Amino acid sequence: MTIPLVDVHSQYEPLIPELEARFREVLDGGQFIRGPHFYAFQEEAAAYLGAKQAIGVANGTDALVLVLDAMEIGPGDEVICPAFTFYATAESIARRGATPVFADVDPVTLNIDPDAAAAKISSRTRAIMPVHLFGRPAALDELSQLGVPLIEDAAQAFGAPGVAQHGVFSTYSFFPTKNLFCLGDGGLVVSNDEDLADRLRVLAFHGSRDKVDFDFVGYNSRLDELQASFLRLFLTHLDEWNRGRREAAARYAELGLGDLVDLPLDEDGHIYHLFVCRSSARDRIREALVEAGIGTATYYVTPLHLQPAMRFLGNEPGSLPETERAAKENFSVPLWPTISVEQQERVVDVVRSAVGVVTRAGA
Repeated sequence: MTIPLVDVHSQYEPLIPELEARFREVLDGGQFIRGPHFYAFQEEAAAYLGAKQAIGVANGTDALVLVLDAMEIGPGDEVICPAFTFYATAESIARRGATPVFADVDPVTLNIDPDAAAAKISSRTRAIMPVHLFGRPAALDELSQLGVPLIEDAAQAFGAPGVAQHGVFSTYSFFPTKNLFCLGDGGLVVSNDEDLADRLRVLAFHGSRDKVDFDFVGYNSRLDELQASFLRLFLTHLDEWNRGRREAAARYAELGLGDLVDLPLDEDGHIYHLFVCRSSARDRIREALVEAGIGTATYYVTPLHLQPAMRFLGNEPGSLPETERAAKENFSVPLWPTISVEQQERVVDVVRSAVGVVTRAGA
């Protein structure tokens, strides 16, 4: 039995007739940039997230860069962020000429540790950029008490409760494997600050409101009309899909996977963008999974503070011990909303064999 790590096709396959109809509608309408779906999706996404403003942009990385620009963060400024995350988090800060300051993660949640973040605050700190890693919301209540503006990197957490309520901005990616995904690239910025949201909207459109007068040196970053039409459809299924992810995560625990490896801590707000486990026997487990035709991956094995492009910051191995331990121990197993019981049973059996525990059937 071959089992992929993620099966996005199984999610959108039942919707193909509706997707084709939307494609035809956009073709017939002939408005491919900033059309009716673009504006409607922004309104629907803002309402879903409980925010005042939502701005569709080209991708999740652009979303971060635009946020930093809108907040006028640049050279001489510092932004605190985790090092156990995708490169775009720190890349966006460095791209603006600001300095990424890495704080260690909580060993249980793998999100930025509020105490570690507090210890990094300096007179140059302009923001903290927590990442809602793998679909689990960061400790926003604690972070918001530090007195520093929050920029929520919510690329992996669309639909997680509490997200988009604490930060000045929150940003999203609609990369095809995300909980809310499009069939290409896409991103979103959400804010409750009307003035900052207005500035960002102008920045995303070449720094202009009308393509006649240009108030800023801006960007050309907008969500494609066709992708917006797909996202509007997928948004109506998101709660169902997120429930399916939570049910699949609970099933792994019921099947005994937690007796073999460390499972991600379950919380009410966790929507399991990925199901990332930990084990000191990670490499042996992954070899067994690959041999059995089961999808698996590791994440951030070279944490951001040790990446070649970040050497100019002078971080040394051992400076973020929990981050570095997580990088050595983490691996994911298959999870998507409609994964079957049989597929999950197979995953657990292979892991059990890899760690040297006899399966119940063979006992």
